[in-house]
Amino acid sequence: MKAIVIDRFGPPEVLRTTWLPDPEPGPGEVRVRVGAATVARTKDVAVRAGRPPFAEQVRTFPHVLGTEHAGLVDAVGEGVDTALLGARVAVSSALTCGHCRYCAQGREEACPEFRLLGIHRPGSYAEFTVVPAVNVQVIPDGITLAQAASLAVNGVVAAAQLAAGGVGPDTTVLVLGAGGALGSTVAALAASRGSRVITVGRDPGRLAGLPLAAAIDSGTDDLTGRLRSAAGDDGIDCVIDNLGIPALWDAYLPALARAAVVVVSGSITDDPVPLRFRQLYLHSHAIVGVRTANRTHRDNLWTEVSAGFRPPEDFVHPTPWDQAVDAHARIEAGRSGGQIVLEFPGVAERPRR
Repeated sequence: MKAIVIDRFGPPEVLRTTWLPDPEPGPGEVRVRVGAATVARTKDVAVRAGRPPFAEQVRTFPHVLGTEHAGLVDAVGEGVDTALLGARVAVSSALTCGHCRYCAQGREEACPEFRLLGIHRPGSYAEFTVVPAVNVQVIPDGITLAQAASLAVNGVVAAAQLAAGGVGPDTTVLVLGAGGALGSTVAALAASRGSRVITVGRDPGRLAGLPLAAAIDSGTDDLTGRLRSAAGDDGIDCVIDNLGIPALWDAYLPALARAAVVVVSGSITDDPVPLRFRQLYLHSHAIVGVRTANRTHRDNLWTEVSAGFRPPEDFVHPTPWDQAVDAHARIEAGRSGGQIVLEFPGVAERPRR
């Protein structure tokens, strides 16, 4: 099979195309012919560059990057239902033990043996992957493989974040970084659930196409006042903050409603935010860290997809797989909004026999 690999950490140009043996599925596994693979800022771009948090966990070279993806089930291992052959599937990158106390509770995201496709085993920058059968989700008709791949990474985490924040009808949610791959999906999914969505960013004009109640420029004077005005008398019920910028924290904290929840799944800086316990307990506020989604979140997300939910159209960017170097460079330079998805040509309707 053709694969895009790295032989060392470095700039985007270390990505190269080569030939590798076709992988074979073992017991409980399936082989997927990859049609679309997401390019992730942390799990792909940062790893390729040798940056934390995952680069140090790559043990051997050449290494195949790539996490969430979508394609066709091409072969199945022992114990897997052959009805999956030929199915269009989205693939989760999370690899868990399945038997610890957290997995038994349906909290796979907390598994102490948590691993990732594309970090701890060969990933999806290749014509074929081999993954546990429990990691694949049959996708409905009417959705492209690129959309499915994007939802496999962003949709399920968005579902987990909104669940942690109690976001639903008649709530107000503030989404930071809504121009990005995850943020745009969070905003769209929250709105589809009947929430009023506000966002703060450096260029609100880039957010056209998102179902927003208000898009506020982060450089505006009196940002707290603007947030209070946009949220109304009750305030902001939930903040999805994957940035961790102290100045934004200081601005939105006074605009929170009682019993509000701040949900965190990432940070672009190691600078600490000024956390004060008194603010938390006097207003019944909570801060929740969401590592990734579990199967309940995944099932709920795909139920909504079957009912018609789609990622924001202008925020999924299919890109030919042989432009991976450029895709990495664009993300690294901050020139890419939304989700870049590498598309692999020649994905047949039926699997290879």
